[in-house]
Amino acid sequence: MNTRLTALSLALSISVTACPPARRPPSEPGATTTLDAAQPTIDERATIEFRLEGRSVRTLTLRALRERVIEETVTNFDPYYGRDKRFRALPIERVLAIGFEGEATGPLATRPFVLRARDGYTVPLAGERLLEGGGYLAFADDEHVGRWDPIGPRRSDPAPFYFVWKHPSQVNLETHPRPWQLAVIEIARYEAIFPHTVPTRAAEGSPARRGFATFARECVRCHAINREGGRIGPELNVPQNITEYRPVEQIRAYIRNPLTFRYGAMPAHLHLTDADLDDLVAYFTAMREEKFDPDAPRASDAGYARDP
Repeated sequence: MNTRLTALSLALSISVTACPPARRPPSEPGATTTLDAAQPTIDERATIEFRLEGRSVRTLTLRALRERVIEETVTNFDPYYGRDKRFRALPIERVLAIGFEGEATGPLATRPFVLRARDGYTVPLAGERLLEGGGYLAFADDEHVGRWDPIGPRRSDPAPFYFVWKHPSQVNLETHPRPWQLAVIEIARYEAIFPHTVPTRAAEGSPARRGFATFARECVRCHAINREGGRIGPELNVPQNITEYRPVEQIRAYIRNPLTFRYGAMPAHLHLTDADLDDLVAYFTAMREEKFDPDAPRASDAGYARDP
């Protein structure tokens, strides 16, 4: 249920160098160049916020980050654009070190992260994955002056920040998500941020628990349960659970390949097995008994009365 498109399996090429001037062909691997007056116009007032377990610890402008981080040009196949793309970017290791400087204890690679985009896309990501090497915070499309190529099925503007990966092994969007319009990077446990998505009444190891793990890995980026999660796709539990108004076989088929039903942004999930789909349905069914709706109208609201 990730609205971002699935990655293509292609032979990839990559080059990472110090930033060349705009419109100049990429340098040979290992070569360096200096910036000149032809570089793209950049909004250095753009900001990104850093949070620690719900608390905002720092908001930094692009200018502040560029003053402390050596920028690079990253060229790699981009699965959203379907071709090689070149970006000006900052290595995420340095960005996080500055963003959480003096705040987070212990190695950042051992901490759980959540990346939040302006459009509601919400990505839980283990620090081990985020900091495995190759992750970059792109702040400019190096192929254009003062603008980005539109991205995704809705032709969105990726500004101010687009998270990209540089290695050929990092193009699978399921394992290496690429949120654009990135606005917040937070250190927090999944259960602390989305507590009402957890099937608390289901036993460990049960189909519902396995389905929950799949939902947390594949779906929460775009979909919410009990108003917690992504805001791009539909809410799946309140006021009605999806199993209360859709036949189970239709739910399974739609998850597997939504384009057979209608054109839209949701990608196919052909990698999910029948057992995975069974577990997801078990999870959705279990959550029917664990509804939590902070946005539900109250009895005191004008024009509304609860049944006795």
